[in-house]
Amino acid sequence: MTTLARRMDTITPSATVEISRRAAEMRREGLDIISLSQGEPDFDTPAHIAHAGKRAIDEGQTRYTDVDGTLELKQAIVAKFERDNGLHYSTDQISVGTGGKQVIFNALFALIDPEDEVIIPAPYWVSYPDMVRLAGGTPVCVECDVSQGFRLTAEQLEAAITPKTKCLMLNSPANPTGAGYHREELIALGDVLKRHPQVFVISDDIYEYLAYDGWAFTTLAAVVPELFERTLTVNGVSKGYAMTGWRIGFGGGPKDLIRAMAKLQGQMTTNPSAISQAAAVEALNGPRDFLEEHLEIFRQRRDLCMTALNGIDGLSCRAPEGAFYLFVSCQGLIHRKTPAGERLERDVDVARFLLDTAHVAVVPGTAFGMAPWFRISFAAATERLGEACERIAQACSTLTD
Repeated sequence: MTTLARRMDTITPSATVEISRRAAEMRREGLDIISLSQGEPDFDTPAHIAHAGKRAIDEGQTRYTDVDGTLELKQAIVAKFERDNGLHYSTDQISVGTGGKQVIFNALFALIDPEDEVIIPAPYWVSYPDMVRLAGGTPVCVECDVSQGFRLTAEQLEAAITPKTKCLMLNSPANPTGAGYHREELIALGDVLKRHPQVFVISDDIYEYLAYDGWAFTTLAAVVPELFERTLTVNGVSKGYAMTGWRIGFGGGPKDLIRAMAKLQGQMTTNPSAISQAAAVEALNGPRDFLEEHLEIFRQRRDLCMTALNGIDGLSCRAPEGAFYLFVSCQGLIHRKTPAGERLERDVDVARFLLDTAHVAVVPGTAFGMAPWFRISFAAATERLGEACERIAQACSTLTD
């Protein structure tokens, strides 16, 4: 038997990947599974962006590039940050990676020493704590419940900071809740951070373009300029541009951190795909009229699912400010009995019940640091979402006290 490194005992498989794997397995068995477990738009990459990738192949752009991104892409990212966020970077303050996940991973490995603490508001994206652990740090998860809109308060942040605190992870709009910070809330968090100069911030803005009901996206480094040199602002083309498979993420931050991240990436993956980088240039520089169309479809899907799920006895969810997720409380289903006589004791049991009975894949809230909840992604075809909600309602109606 292979003797694995001890670090492998500190992390768990991604719950979203695991649920998707099980759903795919059931599909291969001939079952009609509706997967609401992965955060991936069902739209095709816009044609002008795809054509830019094809053109790159035809023009022979199939070789290595600079380790952390081509100059052309970095220039497009600089322009994007200035145009959309009022953030002013030079190209040597930009890092490009194979998705936003790699950019965050690189940053944590460049920043975190053993025993350093990283504050993570919960619910959180499933990968944050494990990435911190792999970097040798300690995740400090602060529960932000529904009564506060799943958002970290200034008082909670102040209470969580210790002499060991090295970093704060901030995600807005957030996965899994869709919660988005308002400008005044970011200012309040910034006031706390200004009193603790040892704390660096990683701001994960990957869902920036998905904002509903008049909520206005803002990012910490723009709202609190004093934190500009202490913030890595992370974004990418995956979610807003329907380019998940192209794997391009990027970050803007202080030069010394960007250099360190490039050094790490040079020993891991080297450069992201040259073809994907060419497509990302077109995404950032080209027409973006499709964003509004996609957003309206997402809004309609959100409202459809919210209405349906809030109408099911035992389930409830709030309207998210952004992203394409609903975080659904299943507290009302806990301790209920399935037709097979099994008690649903945890949200993991609820997720398994919905997959086995309704053939709908959702992700249990335990994976995101809060139970008993589950996450659905409404980035799926509208008709399938409606059918999924009907299946969930039918399955829940068979439960008894």
